[in-house]
Amino acid sequence: MTISSTLDRLHAQAKQNRWLWFFSIFNRLALAAGFIPAGIVKLMDERFASGLSANHPMGQYLVALHHTGYYYTFIGVVQVLAAIFLLIPRTVTLGAFLYFPIILNICVLTYAVRFDGSLFTAPLMTLANLYLICWNYEKWKYILPFNRLRVSAAAPETKRMSNKFPTLFFAGVFAAVVICVVGIPSLYRIKPRNTLPQCIKQFKNTNRTVAGANFCDCIHNNGQPLNQCMNEYNKAPDDKIRVP
Repeated sequence: MTISSTLDRLHAQAKQNRWLWFFSIFNRLALAAGFIPAGIVKLMDERFASGLSANHPMGQYLVALHHTGYYYTFIGVVQVLAAIFLLIPRTVTLGAFLYFPIILNICVLTYAVRFDGSLFTAPLMTLANLYLICWNYEKWKYILPFNRLRVSAAAPETKRMSNKFPTLFFAGVFAAVVICVVGIPSLYRIKPRNTLPQCIKQFKNTNRTVAGANFCDCIHNNGQPLNQCMNEYNKAPDDKIRVP
């Protein structure tokens, strides 16, 4: 059995399941809800996450992005368009492909600067976007090298949708949510956090309170690059006396 026929069979089985169809609609609505407000903020020429300090690594990026002029507006236009396309059944595939590079960039950026605001939402949105791309596989599969257009292909049979609940699939979805919400963020020993008090709080009851306070000061008061503040933190000694 070829790769093409295997993917066609798996995709056809998925499309016949009502629960997976409901899940695709949920993802479309959730992703659209995530981009429309963000896009409108840019169209109104307001800085996104304006409450975040300009000294924060993500704040520095957003300030610089806001100062790019019509490029900032362009991003807002594309975000709103991608969201609208996802809401229209005939343009879902276009919306999913337009959405993907934006949310992937946000996801990588989030982890690069350890931004609490989207540390678990960005990867979940990326996975939801990939689900929609896979859900509409039949509309773009011929761009793949192992698929060839069949000119005289017979019309596919129309089958009734199955109401069987895909337990294994949704168990995987639940596991992905747990990993993104709990697992991945816990990989970071320290994070800049969104405010100075929140940053200092993470070092409470540790033997790194002084080093931690200097790290937070480096980020939130001095506005130094994250890597530089991390290097200084790693080189700093432990507290001489552990604070209870």
